[in-house]
Amino acid sequence: MKRIYRSEKNSMIAGICGGFGEMMDVDPTVIRLLYVFATIFTGIVPLVVTYILGWIIIPRASELEASK
Repeated sequence: MKRIYRSEKNSMIAGICGGFGEMMDVDPTVIRLLYVFATIFTGIVPLVVTYILGWIIIPRASELEASK
């Protein structure tokens, strides 16, 4: 099972979209664009809050490696 982590290489703000892109073998830019469009079309506040919670909950890649 693949673990979710925040990317340190493909990070724009917190590395969440970069981590999802690396996990799914997809270009992180595609994930970022989908996230921006979803944020605009569903209302800004819910997905911004979700992103901030992900920033708090999802560990960085280096933290994940250190725990192994």
